[in-house]
Amino acid sequence: QLVESGGGLVQAGGSLRLSCVASARTFSNYRVGWFRQAPGKEREFVAYISRSGTSTDYADPVKDRFTISRENAKKSVYLQINNLKPEDTAVYYCAAGSSTIWSARRGPSAYGYWDQGTQVTVSS
Repeated sequence: QLVESGGGLVQAGGSLRLSCVASARTFSNYRVGWFRQAPGKEREFVAYISRSGTSTDYADPVKDRFTISRENAKKSVYLQINNLKPEDTAVYYCAAGSSTIWSARRGPSAYGYWDQGTQVTVSS
């Protein structure tokens, strides 16, 4: 089970930190992805972090503004979002999966566990 928090309404240029806490005993065995879905659009990949946290990947629209990190001892993953833009408005999802295939990291199908999502709204 994954529980996410940290969403909300923020002005453009502001920052948010999303947190995702897992209940799995062996959370360090799972790699984690963040995805988002805007109204009327498909769910899209945002960021990825490996099981150890040493490898990360970002979608081009968020590169240099978003930072993914994790603390396995706390069974937590974070998404720091800076310089928010109105186009970042979406429901954000945290997902965990046990796949080790690098090329699959950006696909929703590589993740078997999803949280309930949290709304991020950016006003201009």
